[in-house]
Amino acid sequence: MILVTGATGLVGSHLLQQLTAQNKKVRALYFNTPPSNNNENIEWFKVDILDVVTLEEAMQNISQVYHCAAVVSFNPARKKQLHNINIQGTANVVNACLQNNIDKLVFVSSVAALGRIREDKPIDETMHWTEETSNSEYGKSKYLAEMEVWRGIGEGLNAVIVNPVIILGVSDWNRGSTEIFKSAYNEFPWFTEGTTGFVDVQDVAKAMIALMNSHISAERFILSAETISYKDIFTIIANAFHKKPPHKKVTSFIAALVWRWEAIKGKLTGIAPLLTKETAKTAQTKASFNNNKLKEFLPQFQYTPLIDTVNRICKELKEKYQL
Repeated sequence: MILVTGATGLVGSHLLQQLTAQNKKVRALYFNTPPSNNNENIEWFKVDILDVVTLEEAMQNISQVYHCAAVVSFNPARKKQLHNINIQGTANVVNACLQNNIDKLVFVSSVAALGRIREDKPIDETMHWTEETSNSEYGKSKYLAEMEVWRGIGEGLNAVIVNPVIILGVSDWNRGSTEIFKSAYNEFPWFTEGTTGFVDVQDVAKAMIALMNSHISAERFILSAETISYKDIFTIIANAFHKKPPHKKVTSFIAALVWRWEAIKGKLTGIAPLLTKETAKTAQTKASFNNNKLKEFLPQFQYTPLIDTVNRICKELKEKYQL
């Protein structure tokens, strides 16, 4: 049987779809409310990833593990939760894999763990998080989580790490990367000239399964279909929704004013800020990503063109929210 942590998240849920479509038996871990998915190939299992006892129970009779569970946040107030779930939670998963002689682990990290504040050259798998190349506590937490996986590899664990860029897919569009689509639909007028990578969630799941079923081990892979500007991705999405694209440029000065105002408003209202100091800086950065390594190890793998990804997601979101 296959185990998937974070099975209700964006990556985990799409991974379940692809695995069950291949008639695989999956034990899917969730934390709060069990999903209404009644697929006969899915065994839902409630686990707090920080509870080593229940995690150990979940690992019984498991051969492969996909570790997708994580907290993705750039809110400074969630620093403790980031470290608990992303670092200690990953350490617990690695230890449970070692104790139960799991055949293989595929861990979902992030390009944030590589240090994405780099404009001198494309980011590749040889790079690592440093104080100078990353401005986010999230990036630090994913880097330290990777260190737990490498520690497991050193102790004999068969494992592979994937480092996705911004993942695009259908989920709750009030949070996460799918919020990009809601902003474009609502004709958010602002744009930056920063650049970053984007990848289809279906391609992330496909690459993870291919790596799991290969002889590849002790490697990390950037997953990125294309590097484009934030302005261009918002424009592509707006056009797919037949909405007005962004037309007001955000300067560094304006961004600094906004994140400070958001921080004050967040403290007064208790609502998480829409923009933080970290995300404001990241949005201005012109980062690019080298995706050649995955193609070298999996020559048959092909990414979905970004325009096709956006058109599919917009269509699915229209149906989901009856737009």
